[in-house]
Amino acid sequence: MKFEAITIKDIAKALGLSTSTVSRALRDSHEISQETKRIVQEYAEKNNYHPNPIALSLKERRSRSIGVIVCEIANSYFSQVINGIESIAYNNGYNVIIAQSRESFEREILNLQYLTSRSIDGLIISVSTESKNFSYLKELHEKKMPIVFIDRIVDEIETHKVITDNFKGAYDATSHLIERGYRRIAVITNPHTLSISKERLAGYNAALKDNGISVNEELVKYCQHGGMVYSEVQNVMNELLDLENRPDAIFAAADKLTTNSLRLLKARGINVPVDMGLIGFSNIDLAELLNPPMSVIRQPAFEMGEVAMKLLLQVIESKRPVTDFETKVLATELLIRGSTKEKKKQMIN
Repeated sequence: MKFEAITIKDIAKALGLSTSTVSRALRDSHEISQETKRIVQEYAEKNNYHPNPIALSLKERRSRSIGVIVCEIANSYFSQVINGIESIAYNNGYNVIIAQSRESFEREILNLQYLTSRSIDGLIISVSTESKNFSYLKELHEKKMPIVFIDRIVDEIETHKVITDNFKGAYDATSHLIERGYRRIAVITNPHTLSISKERLAGYNAALKDNGISVNEELVKYCQHGGMVYSEVQNVMNELLDLENRPDAIFAAADKLTTNSLRLLKARGINVPVDMGLIGFSNIDLAELLNPPMSVIRQPAFEMGEVAMKLLLQVIESKRPVTDFETKVLATELLIRGSTKEKKKQMIN
């Protein structure tokens, strides 16, 4: 059975009034008596009447809706980003429509088409790992669709962007492993085409170089779907562990890569950190409750969502075209726990 919301016509028929009288009463017009307004408004509240958002959007030329596209809502990092976005959106009278790309370019395009067909007022997007052609986003931007990129950005589109200091986060993670006595440090990351992969690899390489360690390309592995496809992580992990001189530590440069790396090491009977150190980029709240507790680079995900939404509102509500854009870079945090225990202490134990 199809749900049908109560309309102004329904209220008018029930109360024996004209639709124009009901409409003006609901708007609290001075042309309508206080008694009539009271009767209409009480009936509307009792019967859960709400203005038709489509009609309002046609009248105001705004839907007061924001589109958000991320790879996966279940990813702890992106769920925290979305919470930050919603905290600002709802306080400013905007609804949020969330879509998942599942790291698929095709799904990303379908999501964009759906959201724009719903006349969203603006878009916050973190592009998928498969995305290499950004012509559709460029076209939307050229048509004055307010867009803010978050986390995974597109350099060639000039608009607001919100990222973490990926270089510094990766540099800190790699330096920490070196300080703990690890020397053959592997990195598992997203596809090299993503902005976050380039920045995190640059931080990893710089930390090795600054500590007199050569970059070994056989220790650098990529996962096309960023850890969402378990078999991809399994394949690269097997490649690393089957090396004649396998790594003594792994830096997993994304949330799902971190948890899946720990799972796979356990499946292979490798004790973390006795046999191998492990550090990752992760916002999972239970990281300290894992066995062993995970050392991670944590991103200010909630704050990133807040900042992205505030920037988007500036563009949406500006009386003039916005031409000055900025890239907000937020600091990461190194959380040291049991998965990167110092190698010297391991040998003593």
